[in-house]
Amino acid sequence: MKKTPMINPESQNVTELQQMIRHLLAREETWENEIKQLMEQLRLAYARHYGKKSESFNAAQGELFNEAEVAVDEATSDVDAEPEMETVTYTRKARGKRKPLPENLPRERNVIDLPEDEKVCACCDHPLHPIGEDKSEKLKFTPAVFTVIETVRPKYACRHCETKGEGSKIVQQPAPASIIPKSIATESLLSHIILGKFQYALPLYRQEAMFKQAGIHLPRTTMARWMVQVAEKLMPLYFAIKEHLVAQKVIAADETPLNVLENDKKSYMWVYCSGADSLKDQLEGVKHIVLYDYSPGRSAQAAKDFLGKYNGYLQTDAYAAYESLTRVTNVACMAHARRYFMDAKKVQTKGKVGKADIALAKIQKLYALEIQFKGKPADEKYQLRQEKAKPLLDELHRWLGEQQVIGSTTLGKAISYMQNHWVKLRRYIDDGHLNIDNNRAERAIKPFVIGRKNWLFNATASGAKASAILYSLIETAKANDLHTHFYLERCMEEMAKPNPDIESILPWNYQQ
Repeated sequence: MKKTPMINPESQNVTELQQMIRHLLAREETWENEIKQLMEQLRLAYARHYGKKSESFNAAQGELFNEAEVAVDEATSDVDAEPEMETVTYTRKARGKRKPLPENLPRERNVIDLPEDEKVCACCDHPLHPIGEDKSEKLKFTPAVFTVIETVRPKYACRHCETKGEGSKIVQQPAPASIIPKSIATESLLSHIILGKFQYALPLYRQEAMFKQAGIHLPRTTMARWMVQVAEKLMPLYFAIKEHLVAQKVIAADETPLNVLENDKKSYMWVYCSGADSLKDQLEGVKHIVLYDYSPGRSAQAAKDFLGKYNGYLQTDAYAAYESLTRVTNVACMAHARRYFMDAKKVQTKGKVGKADIALAKIQKLYALEIQFKGKPADEKYQLRQEKAKPLLDELHRWLGEQQVIGSTTLGKAISYMQNHWVKLRRYIDDGHLNIDNNRAERAIKPFVIGRKNWLFNATASGAKASAILYSLIETAKANDLHTHFYLERCMEEMAKPNPDIESILPWNYQQ
């Protein structure tokens, strides 16, 4: 370890005094860097706590940053130039029109007519005649109606066999198939409870209170047990969908923490998805799938166990666990790289245009192209990216290499992150099936994150695994534009059969 020189202001030795000055200057520089980093962290904390949370910005913002970038270059070359006056125009978003109520809803006609004695003219007492009518619609809500289905199965026996003492065989129709035999729950009720918790984030204790208001005693422990039983019966369907997932060319993945009370360490819920959020963005031959997988840890083994021998593209947020998967081709997320520059912009001096703005402008140009390419076939998208996006990426990479910044600053970390993951960040232009970012997986895991804020934790690992299966079926149904209640109900009815036809209830085969 280098010995720190003693500070002796009374020294007359020139060499010793020079050494002390160098030491003091180095220490001052170190302190200045530390102060700068602490101030950046403070400004960033304020921005995250009090600032806008959205990362969205419009397609024209790239040009806005370009103007600022040019202004920086021109400021030194034409200091005395006359400021030009320009007229700025803007458009205001028109107020949206109310959408009409669905035509398939039942309607009650309520006619508010004049009494017969008032259907005469007040001036001449002649009868009035109709000239039209004003019509308006309001939406009425009727609380849920519970119906008890009483199933009666008459029994039959042979009187002749009884009199002979040979015994009589009792004959009756078999009980109808049920996802949970000997339970009071129908598939319709189970679908309602499952969606209440996993789609609308209503914890079971709140649902228990709602049932109580209707005069029905349904403890949350009973409903929790039903969830686990239903998930076990639906597991073959889950694995059938998984077979189609690992056959896709591209899979997006993400993970989020989960508290499981019976586990000492933090557990995780992983999400793997393909396709898009809905059928309107469908690429030919691509299936819209969202599957959750519970794991008691965050190690790479969880991803290896789930993906098995999958050898396609895996788009993630560059978490190290995914990097260790040797069979897949890793693709990074441009949104994550952009997020670092957004942080760097937040710690800049207010009103100043800096390097973070320049980087964001260059990234925004890439996103603007993706908006133009949206909905195009994969082959055409590949050609357009090679033609238009590749030069912009090369320019961005060149700009990153030219920057000289302190690595420990927010901007330095942003540049280092992008340079370290550059090969995976630019890989999206190699195939038209790939996305520029991993937002598909981040959106897919969001319903689970929202639900977790309400029910906070799973008590057991079996409950967490059941949650993964039920979330998977719901989110996959939503991605395929299915009515989740009727789809879940149909799945449970089919899986209750001795020999279920799983192919018929795969989301892309299901007929509404």
